[in-house]
Amino acid sequence: MKKIFALLTAFVAFSCAKTDGQKTEFSKVALSETLLASDGSQVAFQDILKKHEGKTIVIEVWASWCGDCVKAMPKIKELQANNPDVAYVFLSMDKTADKWKAGIEKHALIGDQYMVNDQMGGVFAKAIDLDWIPRYIIVDKTGKIVLYRAIETDFDKINETLASLK
Repeated sequence: MKKIFALLTAFVAFSCAKTDGQKTEFSKVALSETLLASDGSQVAFQDILKKHEGKTIVIEVWASWCGDCVKAMPKIKELQANNPDVAYVFLSMDKTADKWKAGIEKHALIGDQYMVNDQMGGVFAKAIDLDWIPRYIIVDKTGKIVLYRAIETDFDKINETLASLK
């Protein structure tokens, strides 16, 4: 009987565990991965986050070839206008630096710009569980991830999250 109770308790505890994929911190793999900066240098992701220590950060993972990303550009601009104290970091999944830089210029993206070296199927993308772009991640002022997986249809959730952090 004790074994059945223990199994039942373990099952209930496991069933109630958070399974929405929400993470509160980046993996060591993601943090140590280097990204191409717009000046041509390579920067570790952890150093990008450190640059904005003490600020709320909105990270957008996008690509110039992504139709949904382009469609969401007005929403990210509205988000920036309504949340000027937030740091914005754009991580491109473009295949070439030329296309990435042309996309930044074409869409007049304001914020820190980096390109992931190995794109959608690479180490960094896997380390952040990337399965769709655009993807938005929000990091609070303490460095904790408060929204790990949001896409272009989740701007209400993104706005609510930012409002709760003010």
